[in-house]
Amino acid sequence: MSNETVATLGVVLAGGLARRMGGGDKSMRRIDGLTILDHIFARLSPQCDGVVLNANGDPARFARFRPQVVADTVEGNPGPLAGVLAGLDWTAANRPNVEWVVSVASDCPFLPRDLVQRLHRARLAKDADLAVATSARRRHPVIGLWRVAMRDELRHALVAEGIHKIDRWTARYRVATASWSVKPVDPFFNVNTTDDLAEAEQLAWRLAD
Repeated sequence: MSNETVATLGVVLAGGLARRMGGGDKSMRRIDGLTILDHIFARLSPQCDGVVLNANGDPARFARFRPQVVADTVEGNPGPLAGVLAGLDWTAANRPNVEWVVSVASDCPFLPRDLVQRLHRARLAKDADLAVATSARRRHPVIGLWRVAMRDELRHALVAEGIHKIDRWTARYRVATASWSVKPVDPFFNVNTTDDLAEAEQLAWRLAD
């Protein structure tokens, strides 16, 4: 099966607490008149066989996007691995024909439009278990491709072993990387602070030129 035909579900990880921005949902901040979540859905949805949103708390706050909101299945806000697990569990229960999930951060408004295709291509080339994105020699472990069948192994790592760091868990497997240029902008630029939000506004104008 070619990378172009591998069924893949997208999971936007929005379960974080956004402490550096004073709390709330980073994904609801606006760039160039649209929320970060608008930008993410516009870029990711055409690449996937559906997109779900991993978020905790009242899902009604995302109602206008009409997403399937999937809460963490592990208590205590243990981090993005819990969001990945929630996405894998939801996919196994609701989309049994889908074997792969791609996770993205909810604060990356400039995601590449060939993300899923190139991650699969990298995985196939290396006969790898997983794949992650890189740019400017920097690895982005939250932006990754995950096999749904690995969800029980991930659950054990989270619950029984207390492993919360993505790189610590993925080090057990063969991991392929796919690299992107940072020109005209880094596609994995993430908005963590109000200064980042202002910079993202300028980057959006650069992309529009």
